[in-house]
Amino acid sequence: MGNYHIHEDERIDDLQCKGYQLIQKPQGFCFGVDAVLLSDFVRVKPGQRVLDLCTGSGVIPILLAAKTEGEHFTGLELQQEYADMAGRSVALNQLENRIDIVCGDVKDGKELFEPASFSVVTVNPPYMTDNHGLKNIYEPKTIARHEVALCLEDVIALASYVLPESGSFFMIHKPFRLAEIFDVMKRYHIEPKRMRLIHPYINKEPTMVMIQGTKGGRQRITIEPPLVIYSEPNVYSDEIHEIYGK
Repeated sequence: MGNYHIHEDERIDDLQCKGYQLIQKPQGFCFGVDAVLLSDFVRVKPGQRVLDLCTGSGVIPILLAAKTEGEHFTGLELQQEYADMAGRSVALNQLENRIDIVCGDVKDGKELFEPASFSVVTVNPPYMTDNHGLKNIYEPKTIARHEVALCLEDVIALASYVLPESGSFFMIHKPFRLAEIFDVMKRYHIEPKRMRLIHPYINKEPTMVMIQGTKGGRQRITIEPPLVIYSEPNVYSDEIHEIYGK
């Protein structure tokens, strides 16, 4: 394995994908099913360079390195402790030649990256606005879940800056913000092209949505069949088993 160490308050989780593992902090913000589903929704062609915003533990770049033939993956993370942890996970999996982690602010992205320097941008951003929902007293969790350090427009503005014409943007978010999401994407010349709603059960309203956009794309969006998490209480659907099996 690469050069890494584990802190006393951390654990190593098996990603069940090519033997890759991830260092996580149990009392911190751990990745969930949304990161796994987004990594399955994302399309990366051989040789492409990918930027993952709000990368947290680095789970999405590591999963994409396992699942795709992308040339290089960069994770941008604001919080130093998570950026450090993600970097150690990269070393743990000996992926230093394919993944690098940058500690920095999305708002400073134009100083960190060149324009049109990535073919694909992915993001699993904070879902809740600063005045929406209960905040966790553990600040790193609050930053991960609430827009206290950045807003939706910051994310999409940077995506538009680093993507060339026809570059791809992939995001998972909350359906109740869809109108705002589409409005901001269009203002930054990223056309929504593909969308999939995620439902906990087939008869329940969706709780997440995955969106693909194309910079400078034409106006046409494909709505994919809904993705259902559970077939019955505590039993994952066949498609979820298939996604995790990948």
